[in-house]
Amino acid sequence: MFAAHEPSDIERFFRGLTEYAFHSRLGVVDPPLVDYVALLLVRFLRHDALTPPPSGDVGPSDVARRLVAARTHEVQHEAQEALAEYRHIGDATLFWSGLYPEAVARRQPGRPDHMLDFRAAGRRAYWLASTLEPDDAAEERLLFERLSHDYDLCVEGLGEVRRAWGDAA
Repeated sequence: MFAAHEPSDIERFFRGLTEYAFHSRLGVVDPPLVDYVALLLVRFLRHDALTPPPSGDVGPSDVARRLVAARTHEVQHEAQEALAEYRHIGDATLFWSGLYPEAVARRQPGRPDHMLDFRAAGRRAYWLASTLEPDDAAEERLLFERLSHDYDLCVEGLGEVRRAWGDAA
């Protein structure tokens, strides 16, 4: 589901950094988890894939708006839409907490996400995504459960990716 075909140079770069960070630095050998995190980086760092939310904000403040949207979809029994929102929330909080924790720390009072615990929101979003996966998607469900359970380890892994990325530059 999450594998890329014919990876581009940027995909190979991030896969290599992510594998190095998780395998060598943290001792985590979980290919589906590491592949997911590597592809998360590609999705979030591709300029053409970035779309600002309606508020015009790009960054951590997108999470609060998406939490409301996900819950709305859930209440309206729109499971696929809720799944997509929860997955994005998990991905966004993981991305920002792991690579740019200073951006999360500088959130301004009065913003919708100011009091939001990003890590708790990310863990919960991945867990909720796992519960919304269809019955025939057992692998994806298990992956989202692992992302929820190992969320802090993934944040630490992305911190290692950032350090390695800085060394590679």
